[in-house]
Amino acid sequence: MQNDKERFKKEFIERLIGFSISVIECTNRIDKGNLWPVKDQLIRSATSIGANVVEAQASSSKKDFVHFFEIALKSANETLYWLTILERVEQSVVAETRLLKERGQEIANIIAKSILTLKGK
Repeated sequence: MQNDKERFKKEFIERLIGFSISVIECTNRIDKGNLWPVKDQLIRSATSIGANVVEAQASSSKKDFVHFFEIALKSANETLYWLTILERVEQSVVAETRLLKERGQEIANIIAKSILTLKGK
């Protein structure tokens, strides 16, 4: 039987995958070619969150583990920035970007709390 910690890890990774997919689906609904740089950066930062959390699982030390979580947090904050830009310039996805920002902030909060816990603060 899985313990709560292992179950949380798996559920969190699934949550990150779902978030990445939602961001990709949102950007795919935007046809404007001039927004390609914003869409590209948003997808890169959103998918980087989960990639770094997964990479942390294979860390060779606690310090390395924390480092990957810190990168994931930076990516989460960058994602929130790009979602704000998209929200302000593309009216067709305003409601969706607001929801994604809420989900992204929740993810950032979980990662930040994990970092503090790992550092013993």
